[in-house]
Parts: sequence; C-alpha cells; structure tokens
Amino acid sequence: MRRGTSLPVERLVAWVKLNNIDFHGVKVSTVEDHGSGVVATWTVDDCSPLMSVPQDLVLSQDNVWIQAKSDRHLLQVLEALGEYARTARGAILIFLVLQLTNHASHGHIGNQNPFTDYIMYLPACSSLPTFWNQAERALLTGTSLEPALEAKLKNLDREYSILRESTLAIDWCKSHWWNSDSEAALSFEDWKQVDAVYRSRALDLPGTGHATVPCIDMANHASGDDTVALYETDRSGNAILYLREGKSIAPGDEVTITYGDNKGACEMLFSYGFLESNMTSARELFLDIQIPEDDPLRVAKQKVSQHPPGFRLFLLPQGDGEMGWEGPFIWLACVNEEDGLEFKVLQQNDGVKELKVSWQDTDIQNISELQNLLKAESLWDVFHLRALSILQSRIQEQIQKLEYSGDFVKELSQNAEYNRIHFDNAMRLRDLEEAMLLEANQYFRAKMEELALSRVVQEYLASANSEAETQLDAGFA
Repeated sequence: MRRGTSLPVERLVAWVKLNNIDFHGVKVSTVEDHGSGVVATWTVDDCSPLMSVPQDLVLSQDNVWIQAKSDRHLLQVLEALGEYARTARGAILIFLVLQLTNHASHGHIGNQNPFTDYIMYLPACSSLPTFWNQAERALLTGTSLEPALEAKLKNLDREYSILRESTLAIDWCKSHWWNSDSEAALSFEDWKQVDAVYRSRALDLPGTGHATVPCIDMANHASGDDTVALYETDRSGNAILYLREGKSIAPGDEVTITYGDNKGACEMLFSYGFLESNMTSARELFLDIQIPEDDPLRVAKQKVSQHPPGFRLFLLPQGDGEMGWEGPFIWLACVNEEDGLEFKVLQQNDGVKELKVSWQDTDIQNISELQNLLKAESLWDVFHLRALSILQSRIQEQIQKLEYSGDFVKELSQNAEYNRIHFDNAMRLRDLEEAMLLEANQYFRAKMEELALSRVVQEYLASANSEAETQLDAGFA
C-alpha cells in the first residue's frame, strides 16, 4: 500500500495543540539511538501530569466501534470480521489499516480523524523480528524465539487470509485492497506493519485495557529504577503520564516508562525489537514439550488440555539464582491411568460427545487444578520428580540445539547479508538464553537429587523393582 512520507516528530506539536493534548514540561523529540522519545523542556519535580491525552483519543476497542458509527467503511470491515473485531487487537488493527487506506486512496476510503495524521509520525517497525530477512531469522535457531516467530508469522498469514476472504464481497475492498493495480492494495507486509505498531505501542491502560495512546506511546522503555514516569487513567477517562514518586526531570532529560520490568529477553526482542543494554539475564523463556508417542493416553491428554504444551522457565525475583517454572501441561504428561488419571467420553443431551478427565474419581474442569490434586497424594514426591525429569530433559535438549547450531550460525554470520543491529540482538539472545538454560539445568538437577532421596521415592522405587523382579522370575518359570 502506498504510504506517504513519514513526518518528523518535531512537527507533532501542531497536531498536539489541534487535538487538545496537554504537555507540561515535556515534548516529543528526536532522541539519540532511539529515534524519537519524550524529553523534558523544563524542571519538574512533582507528580502533576506531564501529559494528558483526552479519552476520545485513546485508541481502544470501544473507541474504534464508536468511530465506526460515523465511518461506514470501517463498520463494514468490523462487521465482516465478526468476533475477531470484538477483541482489542482485532479492532485496533482494522482501524489502523483503514487509516493507511485513507492516505493511499487520497481520502476516498474511510473518514479522516486525528489518527489518520498521527500514523504519519510513527516510524516503520523494521527492527521487529517479523521483518527480519531469512538469514537473520536463521540466527535465532535454537532460541525460544525461533518457534515463537514461526508461529507468529503463520498466524499473521492466517489472519491476512481471513481478512481477504471476509471482505472480498465488499465492493470497495475488492476494488482497493484486493486489486493489485490499486494504490491502496493491501499487502501482507501492510498487515505485518499494523500488527507491529500494535505490539510495540499497546499499553495495558488501567480502566481501559489494551490500547494505544498517542504521544504517551512515544515514550521509550527503561526498567527498574531507571523508569522515570508512569501512565494512568484519570477520573475523566483521560490517559495521563506523570513522574514516579521521588523522581525529577531537568531540561533535556528523557522521560521513560516501563514496557514491563519482568519481561524476558525473548519477549522484548519479539514485541519491541530490542534488548536493554544492561540486560544480564534472559529472565524467562518458554519451552514446548511433546508427550511420548508410546503414551497410551497421548491423544486424550492433548485434547483436554486448555494450556500450551510446554512450560515457562523464569528467575525468581529474590535473586540468588533461584529458578521457578510453571506449566500445567507437564503435570498431565507425568501421570497415567495406573496412577489415577482417567478419561471418559460423555454424551450430552443434544448428542454431542465430550471428553472428560478425572483424577481419583474427582472431575477436573481445568488442567491447572491437577497440580494441587497431585500434591494431596502420598506419592507427591514421585509425581514431582517425574515432572522435574521431563522439565530437565527438555532443558538439556534446548541446550544441545543451541550448541549444535553454533557452527551454522557462525558460518552464516560470515557469508549472509544481515542488519548489524539484528545480528547483535540475535547473538545476545543466544548468549543470554544459553546461560540461563545451563544454570537451570544445574539447578533442577540438584532439586531432582534431593527428591530422589526422599523416603516416598525410595519406597516407590523399591516396590517397583521388587514387582519387576517378581515378573521376571515368573517369566523364567
């Protein structure tokens, strides 16, 4: 889709005044190494709002549908997309596409509104991995970002196809979006671009939910004590930016917010296209797991689980190398029928069959309940040890993937064309995740050794060995 030339953020001041956004001691300006950002214009040392954005300028799901009341083109697409357009992400992405379309169609499609001009101040999101070339994506081999990125691109392609199928019968969509000769032809790259704008700029705004807020979304990220300001919703529904308690700014200081202090390296690179220079740990990562092919309940387990088939590994906030993990799917994977897990197929009154799971005759509505049920069992230490065994085995597998792909990545870095920033971020991610995996492997090995010495586990193993010997003797007899 044809897009006009991006406008310098220094010219945003006219748009700010026109749309009644209040700035107090700050401005949006070019920031070295960050493109644009929010910068102090005079000294501020109190908690009065640095910025106040009117409620009707907050780009939320509700406000998109309000806009649609006076924009028939927007309404047609929202209605065509059904439930997808009833989500914050879906509604906002469709709205952003309409703003691009308004520009490309010279104002013939969609109503002009404040966002139609605002998007011209937004930079391209080419630093996000969804825009990396094939060689750059190959640098992620063995990282947790590799499967996440692959899944994201497939999902974007699926969404783009659904968008086309759902709107092809709308006359203006057919003649503009789906006509390759049109200046407003909507490409997959355009869809990736609006997705990137949403992912990199959406805030979880109190009282509103996921939304993008013009001007506040220009603030760059800094975590921990380096975070200068917070965002909130005032009593009138306006979005406000204000200094953290104990903070002050002087002319020229950058005003930063946090995109999430606890977000891991993978998520930061995936959603925002950068890693903090002071990041010394991957913080967290997600690893998928597969139930063994020889598990007789494998298919049933996969069908009843409402959770991703994997686990999240993370550093505990108190530090000292303590690790934590969560993943309800692992508890489902580590028990079977002989332990007390049971599946039943029930037929409803309407004839529909439903697969139900229970533990020791207790129905399980959500797999997240299983861990607590297992904890109440006398064999909890055994189940816990099984779960850690699955977890550690998967950690070791991921370490091997990173190590085995090292030579390939090294050779690729010498011969392929890549953006230097993308390369540096990919290599940092590899290093951070490998360090965390090695630490996790050692940590959980020690936990398994502790559990293996418990009386419950020792008695269980002795009983299992005795039973095996009895069966062996019977076989010889």
